[in-house]
Amino acid sequence: MEIKEVIRPDLLALKPYSSARDEYTGKAGVFLDANENPYGTLNRYPDPYQRALKAELAQLRDVDPNQIFVGNGSDEVIDLCFRLFCRPGMDKALQFSPTYGMYKVSAAINNIELLDCPLTADFQIDLESALKTIEREQPKLIFICSPNNPTGNLIDQATIKSIAQTTRGLVIVDEAYIDFADSESCISLLEQLDNLIVSQTFSKAWGLAAARVGVAYSSEAVISWLNNIKPPYNVSGLNQAAALEALQDREVFTQRKAAILKEKERLMDYFNQLDWVQQVYPTQANFILIQVPEATALYEQLIEQQIITRNRSSVIADSLRITVGTPKENDILINALNNL
Repeated sequence: MEIKEVIRPDLLALKPYSSARDEYTGKAGVFLDANENPYGTLNRYPDPYQRALKAELAQLRDVDPNQIFVGNGSDEVIDLCFRLFCRPGMDKALQFSPTYGMYKVSAAINNIELLDCPLTADFQIDLESALKTIEREQPKLIFICSPNNPTGNLIDQATIKSIAQTTRGLVIVDEAYIDFADSESCISLLEQLDNLIVSQTFSKAWGLAAARVGVAYSSEAVISWLNNIKPPYNVSGLNQAAALEALQDREVFTQRKAAILKEKERLMDYFNQLDWVQQVYPTQANFILIQVPEATALYEQLIEQQIITRNRSSVIADSLRITVGTPKENDILINALNNL
């Protein structure tokens, strides 16, 4: 893929903003270049390219640092992809529903028509239907969430590869929950597919939802263009430091992930034993989707006991999405359900 063929034509002549920290990257000196306040502990601008964080991520994911983009949450990655590749009011994007709702919101904000292909009964992509839609509509962006939200299942990687090999646009695989899954990341496909973007986040398995740190992995050409259009200091120094600290404490990460997965199995077993639960969907994430009679009523009953789940009945009939909590939180949920 020639990257200039898919970039918005009006951006090709863009001269990126050059910040003070682009022009001087040293650590020491008398800094009189960026109009910063000379006093305080948070008075200096952060590294605009998050170099230390990218070095750690490069080792973790076995990629070159130049293949990494760090954003203000993965939602910034989604929005920047619309801005970079899609002409407002002209180009199209594609999603497979039910899926993460931010694709639709970001498409609307950027005035991009979002096409939709429903997933099959087992929440997989109907490849034949998808390829027909891609051939007919020529979407510039294709969003695939895997593990999918709100269903929890992985999307078949061979299907993802077939779609990427067919489209003339970009395929964005949203792997927010991949660290909970028992399958390898689509990062392994980057060497084969130069139109692939793999998005991940520190909000889930790394426990940094408040820090808002998202990551995209792709070809150096795609990452270079994302850097060209991002705000100059899009990830704060505090948030970069929080992500670095999490990466450097793998033992805590491993222990907490194991605890979540153990509790997930306990909740899955519990839900499967309840005769009034109609369906417990397989999940590779840190949440469980269940179908129950009158899901909205159950949701409201739990709210009355200050137990907050997610009512997903608007996208999957009579369904609740339940995040795996601590053992104590899960006990509270189980006791409440037993007493209903």
